[in-house]
This record gives sequence, structure tokens and C-alpha cells, in this order.
Amino acid sequence: MVFNREFPFIKLSNKMSEIAELTKKLIQFRDERDWQQFHNSKDLALAVSIEAGELLELFLWKGNEDVSKEKLKDELADVLSYCLLLAEKHQLSITDIIQDKINKNADKYPAHKAKGNAKKYTEL
Repeated sequence: MVFNREFPFIKLSNKMSEIAELTKKLIQFRDERDWQQFHNSKDLALAVSIEAGELLELFLWKGNEDVSKEKLKDELADVLSYCLLLAEKHQLSITDIIQDKINKNADKYPAHKAKGNAKKYTEL
């Protein structure tokens, strides 16, 4: 893997779609255990929220830098895994929906108005 020079924490891959490969692995893991029966939309959404709560708990009463990197990685993986499974359940492309949201936010928060400003788009 090669690291992106502009964003060193982002690893570039030669695969066409690393996200699709990860989603396939998650589905295989789930199906080998016959857990698909439990993965309805409501429960997947609840799982995202619960895992996000566990992610938040890592930071409770601590400074930003006092969190175990291993625990952070585990909780981020849990949140992202359930997001991928929920998107797959609804046949949504993660890359498409994120790009769409970036475009919507660019319209709501034009850089010339929002730069350095934490106000909601309705207040800009």
C-alpha cells in the first residue's frame, strides 16, 4: 500500500474498490454465522448508534490524546462495519452517498461564507 502524500493517514490501494471488498468480507462473515436473520434495517441502525456510543465512551472524561489507539480502531471498525452492512441492505453505494452528501454540504456551506465559521447553514 502507498500512503497519500496530502493525507498520509489515507492508504491508496490498487484494488478497484476496497470498500466493496470489505463489504463482501463482512457479508461472508455474517452469512457463515447465519446472522443475516438478525440484520434488519432497524437493528443495523441501532447497532450503528450503540457502537457510536461505545466510540464516544472512549473519550469520556479524557483528553483527546488519552485514548487507546487499539480501542479507537476497534470501535471505528464496528461503527463503519454496521454502516457498510446497512448500506448494502438498501443497495446503496457508500462512495456515491458520501459524494452526494459532500456536494449537498458544498451547496449549503459555500467556503466563502462558512470558512472559519461554525454557524448552521441557515444562519450564514
